[in-house]
Amino acid sequence: MTRVLLFGRLSDIAGWRERSYDPPPQRLSALKALIGQEDHALAEALDGPGVRAAVDKALVRGDVTLVGAAEVAFLPPMSGG
Repeated sequence: MTRVLLFGRLSDIAGWRERSYDPPPQRLSALKALIGQEDHALAEALDGPGVRAAVDKALVRGDVTLVGAAEVAFLPPMSGG
């Protein structure tokens, strides 16, 4: 099972902060596609500029393998101050 966490405006768009997927997708792109089937607006937001993904609390780039991943978090762009 993969636990998905959304933060900031991403959770506002989705209307949820945490969800589980079982069986878990094998790649990050497959997870995003699965989420996109459920919510087109969220899929667009996840592909937006500056959105980052963390797999098991480590930031990742690109499409990564999720085999054994327990947690995937999507982080919106951060603003500085």
